[in-house]
Amino acid sequence: MNLKMTLRFYVEDNKVFGPGVAQLLHRVQELHSLRAAALSMNMAYSKAWTMLRSAERELGLKLLHSSTGGKGGGGAVLTEEGAQLLARYDELCRRMQAYGRRQFEELFGEE
Repeated sequence: MNLKMTLRFYVEDNKVFGPGVAQLLHRVQELHSLRAAALSMNMAYSKAWTMLRSAERELGLKLLHSSTGGKGGGGAVLTEEGAQLLARYDELCRRMQAYGRRQFEELFGEE
């Protein structure tokens, strides 16, 4: 038996940020393209845009700068606020996982 914890941020009852958006943003950082990031996750590009727009609207900040294709091609990068949010989310996940593992072992570990 093991423990798996995930963190999701809500505004009222609306989920606005969690593992899916975080993974998408990490893939954008890696691939420099929202389309490529969505494809790498087997996600429709339209769904990726919907997720990002919803998160941006509810959080009140822009997560991504994107440019459309053309001669030089398009691309996407995280905004400074988006990169900070993602880094803080990752750190919170890391801390919560460490705490959760300790509690899990204490309560459910081998006796």
